[in-house]
Amino acid sequence: MVKKIEMKMVDEIKAACLFHRGAVAAIGDDMGRLLGELMEWVMKGGLQMVGPPFAVYYSSPEEMARGEMQFEVGIPVVGEAQGDDNIQIKTFPAQNVLSAIHKGPYSQIAPVYAALMEYATKNDYDVTGAPMELYLTNPMEVAESELLTEVRFPVAKR
Repeated sequence: MVKKIEMKMVDEIKAACLFHRGAVAAIGDDMGRLLGELMEWVMKGGLQMVGPPFAVYYSSPEEMARGEMQFEVGIPVVGEAQGDDNIQIKTFPAQNVLSAIHKGPYSQIAPVYAALMEYATKNDYDVTGAPMELYLTNPMEVAESELLTEVRFPVAKR
């Protein structure tokens, strides 16, 4: 159950990002591996992490239904760095988002997406980009039932 949906302006995010395409069923396994690889790259590059890791999901529900998933993981950073063959330095613009916090297992996050879409439709917002999940707690440090994930939909008023 979503307790609160809020509209807010979020700041620009500079991040080291790693794009991935794969099977929906493997997301959990891929996510941990990709974030680990990205964290290692950030540390080796002498960059400073300045926010929670996140994922941006580019796949439509139809693509997901066929078992295909396109997403990228990112870590907000400060410092100078050049990307390489796998990792890019990207800037996500400051933008208006609808935001909600999910508490619990990642596998149970779908109702948050549904609630945000319903809220956007009822309140005359157009979703203007891909949804982002920010991982506010570390699954290595808290129980699955205590995981906190912020889901953001970039929006514009109709």
